[in-house]
Amino acid sequence: MIALDTSEWQYLFGQPTSTGLLKQQLTDFKVREHLGYKLTGEGEHIYIELEKAGLNTAYVAEQLASFCKLPLRQVTYAGRKDKYAVTQQWFGIHLPGKAEFDWSGFTLAGTRILHTQRHNKKLRTGQLKGNTFTITLREVSDPEQVIERLHRAADEGVPNYFGSQRFGVQRISEQGETSRGGNLLLAERMLNGEVIKNRNKRSMALSALRSWLFNDMLSARISAGLLTTVNTGDVVNLSGSNSIFVAEEDCSELNRRLQERDLSTTVPLWGDGKLDSLGQALAFEQELAEQYSALTAYLASQRLTQDRRAAIIWPQQLECDRQGDTLIVSFFLPPGCFATSVLRECLNTIELA
Repeated sequence: MIALDTSEWQYLFGQPTSTGLLKQQLTDFKVREHLGYKLTGEGEHIYIELEKAGLNTAYVAEQLASFCKLPLRQVTYAGRKDKYAVTQQWFGIHLPGKAEFDWSGFTLAGTRILHTQRHNKKLRTGQLKGNTFTITLREVSDPEQVIERLHRAADEGVPNYFGSQRFGVQRISEQGETSRGGNLLLAERMLNGEVIKNRNKRSMALSALRSWLFNDMLSARISAGLLTTVNTGDVVNLSGSNSIFVAEEDCSELNRRLQERDLSTTVPLWGDGKLDSLGQALAFEQELAEQYSALTAYLASQRLTQDRRAAIIWPQQLECDRQGDTLIVSFFLPPGCFATSVLRECLNTIELA
């Protein structure tokens, strides 16, 4: 039986000692998407900026499709956002022609439409400049330590782990006990031979499985002292883009650029195809992959393409407001990055069931 553990992943700064309560109220976790480009005001796609509270992204997309009497495939979004939060995000409606909707008739509880405008291109997954997070942490045991670590995270970066949301609902009780994430449990069942017939559940389980392997390989890179150093044969990623290239023999310039946050080391997002790394870097990644041969073979068989993901993220525009043992923290992250992975390096968060 294959079991997927999430408790042993390494910290870059060492495990923090401070604790705090996270997501005690919906308004404690706020997210705002930034498109990063101007909408044209014309075209086949209606972009909707919508605020939601206590709802998941896929459900809102379904309700938009129902309201517009369109197939669900004609409603898109740039990324899934937390359910237990207040989030402002963009949805795209593919609607050729000049037909419009009276959006005042869309009355889904927990939502409000902020803005609508046409555009000439489809809204695709990951098509964002990034997200601003505003997070309230309550009953923080050592606020000064958390603030110090947050500023260190902004200066030095943190591991770009997939957050606990990717693995399903995982909560840490006041006694320190962690409940397993539902998506990860589904992934285990798939690996152990169970057929998951529900297409959406199967997709979420596959995503959790791939993300778990990425996190485990990232943790191994930290253990080996390879997170913040570019070595010959490493695949590096230019910050703020999807552009990757292989490091050549002289890495001194690349290491200078890494210190300036211009680029990051990367870790494989496993799928079918060869690794882009070379030499010792390739041997290191192959050795890790061999430890999970059943898992990597399964992912490769699922029509997932071998890809890379940045290993380091730097929270930008960091602001910290201390009010006694409450901290209100705000920062910006690139698309696909998790605020909870930044917080993980700064304090042990407790989410009460």
